[in-house]
Amino acid sequence: MKKCIIFLVLFFLSISGCASGVKYTIEEIKDFPEPIQTSIKKGEVIMGMTSQQTRYAWGSPDKVSTSYKEGKHRELWIYTSFLGLSKQTYLFFEDGKLVFWTIF
Repeated sequence: MKKCIIFLVLFFLSISGCASGVKYTIEEIKDFPEPIQTSIKKGEVIMGMTSQQTRYAWGSPDKVSTSYKEGKHRELWIYTSFLGLSKQTYLFFEDGKLVFWTIF
């Protein structure tokens, strides 16, 4: 029975997402385009989101790396799922907009 409870706790923690969502009000996101609002409400990210919109959807990243190259501000955000035991999601921002993301 004890193993079953531990398994269930670990299972629910693993499906709860890679980061806690940021609390936001409808007022804060009302001026965003409709697809962005919908994605935030679903806890999803889409290309072109700003860093703030991404934080609303996924919460703060576990790690951030910043660089400047060819006159552009670049950031790499890393989200680690379930205690770092499974996968990492990398989000790449250029001049404050999400341009690429991948999962390892």
